[in-house]
Amino acid sequence: MNIHLPLLVAYSAAQLALGAWISRRVKTSSDFFVAGRALGPGLLFSTTLAANIGAGSTVGATSLGYRDGLAAIWWVLSAGIGSIVLAFWIGPAIRRVAAAHDLRTVGDYLEFRYGVVVRSVIAALLWIGAVFILAGQLIAVSWILNVVADVPKAIGCILGGLLITVYFAAGGLLTSAYVNVVQLTVKLVGFLIAIPFALSASGGWHAVRALQPTADYWNPWSSGGSGLVYLAMLGPAFIVSPGLLQKIYGARDDRAVRVGVGLNAVSLMLYAGIPVLLGMMARVQFPNLAQPELALPTLLVSGVPLAIGTLGLAAVFSAELSAADAVLFMLTTSLSQDFYKRFINRDASDTQMLRVTRLTAVFAGALGVGVALTAAGVVSALSIFYTIMGVSLFVPIVAGLTSGRAATPDALAAIITGITIVGGLRLLHDGLPIGGITPAMAGLAGSIIAFFVAQLCRRMFGGSDDPTTSTRASSSPSAHHHV
Repeated sequence: MNIHLPLLVAYSAAQLALGAWISRRVKTSSDFFVAGRALGPGLLFSTTLAANIGAGSTVGATSLGYRDGLAAIWWVLSAGIGSIVLAFWIGPAIRRVAAAHDLRTVGDYLEFRYGVVVRSVIAALLWIGAVFILAGQLIAVSWILNVVADVPKAIGCILGGLLITVYFAAGGLLTSAYVNVVQLTVKLVGFLIAIPFALSASGGWHAVRALQPTADYWNPWSSGGSGLVYLAMLGPAFIVSPGLLQKIYGARDDRAVRVGVGLNAVSLMLYAGIPVLLGMMARVQFPNLAQPELALPTLLVSGVPLAIGTLGLAAVFSAELSAADAVLFMLTTSLSQDFYKRFINRDASDTQMLRVTRLTAVFAGALGVGVALTAAGVVSALSIFYTIMGVSLFVPIVAGLTSGRAATPDALAAIITGITIVGGLRLLHDGLPIGGITPAMAGLAGSIIAFFVAQLCRRMFGGSDDPTTSTRASSSPSAHHHV
C-alpha cells in the first residue's frame, strides 16, 4: 500500500482534532469573526502567510515554473509586493476604522464608507470570485490525491472540501489562526528539506541550468504566459483581499499589523523562487507530463526519497488547506454579515449569528466543491478571482481610506467600469493581452479613470460629496467622532 496516503489521512485527522479543541474557546460571533480582536504579531504572521502560500503559490506556481521558467517568480513576488503596502499603509488604517466601529467584514467597511448599494455590489462580485479561488485550492488537493493514490479528481475535491469545512465551521478565525501555525510550520520545513533532495535527484544545478525548452525560459521578465504582467493582477488583489483584511480586523493593534503582515511580505518574497525551482526540477526529471499542474505532486511522489516526499506532500497539503480556509472564512462572513444580517434579520442575536455562520460555511464549502468539479485548473480558477478582486475593490478601499471626497457614485463608477472592461476582454478576446495589456491592467486603469471622472462630473455639475460618507473618510481619530 502507498504509505503517502495513510500519513496524509493521519495528518488531516490531527488538524481536525486541533480545530475541535480550539473551537471550545469560541463562545461568541466576535470570537468567530475577528478572534476577539486579540491576534498578536506572531499569530497574524502565521495566519496571513499560511493563507498566502496556498494552491497558487505551490501547485500553481510550480506548474508555471515547469511551463514558463524563471518568469513564473512574479506570481508569488507580486503577492509579496502587495503585502508590503498592506502591512504599512492599508492594513493599519482599516484596522483602526474596524476597531472603532466594530466592523467585522469588508462589506461592513464599504457600507460604513459608501452605503448599502456599494456593499451589496461588492459582496455579490466577491462571492462569485471567491468561489473560484476556493475551487482552485480544492483542485490542488485533488491533484495531490490523484498522484498519491490515483484518487479521481471529483473524489479528491469532495474530500478536501469536507476536511476544510469541518474544522473551519467549528471555530472560524480563532480555530484557523491556531491550525495555520501547524500548517505553516509543516509547509516551510517540508519545502526547505525537499529542495536539496529534489535538486540532487535532478542531476544538480548544472542539469537544471542546462534546461532550455523555450528560448525565453530563463528570462525573468516574460516567458510564455508568465512575467511582470502578474504584478497588475496580483499586487492590488493582495492589498485589498477581503480574506486578508478580515484577518487584520482581528489584530490587537497597529504594531501587530505592521510586524505580522510585514514579516509575511518578506517571507513571500524569499519564498517566491522555491516553487519555480521545483517546477524546473520536475521538468528535468519528468519532461512529458500531460498536465503541468501535476509537476509538484509528481516530483514529491516519484522524484525524491520516500520520507522527504511524504513531508513535502504534507507541506503542499497544508498549503492548500490553509489557503482554502481563508477563502471559506471570507465567503462565510460575507454571506452571514453582508446578506443575512443586513437584509434578512437585522436583529439576529449573537447565538443566531454564530449558528447561521456555521451553516453558511457548509453551504460555501459545498459550492466550492461544485465549481472545482468543472473548473479547468488551479491557475485559471485563481486568475479569475484575483482579477475580479483587484479591479472591483482596490479603488473603493484605497480612496475611502485616503480621501474625504470619495462618494458612492465615484465608487460605483470605478467598480462597474473595471468589471465591464475585464468581462468584455474575456468575452471578446478570450482574456488574452492586447498589445501587452492584460484584462487586469486594463480593468484597473479603467477603474481609476472612472473614479476620477465621476468625481469631476459631480463637482462640475453641482454635485456634492455624499453627506453620509464625507465625514467617514479617513482612519484618523478625529473622523471617528462623527459617527
